[in-house]
Amino acid sequence: MELKDMDMKRAYTYADYLTWTFEEAVELIKGKIFRMSPAPNTYHQEISSNLFIKIGYFFGNKACKVFHAPFDVRLPLPPGHVNDDEIQTVVQPDISIICDLSKLDARGCLGAPDWIIEIASPSTSRKDRKDKFEVYEYSGVREYWMVFPEDEYVLAYTLNADGKYIGRPPFNKGEKISPSIFPKLVIALSDIFPEKNLAEEPWDERYIRL
Repeated sequence: MELKDMDMKRAYTYADYLTWTFEEAVELIKGKIFRMSPAPNTYHQEISSNLFIKIGYFFGNKACKVFHAPFDVRLPLPPGHVNDDEIQTVVQPDISIICDLSKLDARGCLGAPDWIIEIASPSTSRKDRKDKFEVYEYSGVREYWMVFPEDEYVLAYTLNADGKYIGRPPFNKGEKISPSIFPKLVIALSDIFPEKNLAEEPWDERYIRL
């Protein structure tokens, strides 16, 4: 089966998702198929690696687990353990931090991670800002970060007592940021955003120079 043959107006479930064999990576949000962007560029991957290393080191001797994409997070809506044919949201966040280890199984995470980080691209920005924002808030992801590589800033949201996200002012390169739910973890964004001149240089020119 190929993605072009799918009925994009139909609502699908995780049970359907498990049967798909097409090469394109997709996510399901409320039953709707969303294409994932092509293989991330070097700059995106450097940012993701830098965050993963910093966060992984912090949680190295703690009970929480840190995962990077591809890693399936199934979000039953409303929250609760249900059958595969009832789950309509399956996403692959760039980084997921899970402290309730009972949510982990051989297929990924069933239920809301404590903290999710998405690294936005021009093709995923709307999905990250709206579609994923809504399902992460509703499913109970305690903290949600959106990282914007081109403009080098981070938006951070934390669930309040009413289950609604409260945002902080943007954090820019040169500043430090801590997740509200893990305040002892301090991340200098100058260590996260690499120098663009190397990341944006054409691959063939880099290869020749080296």
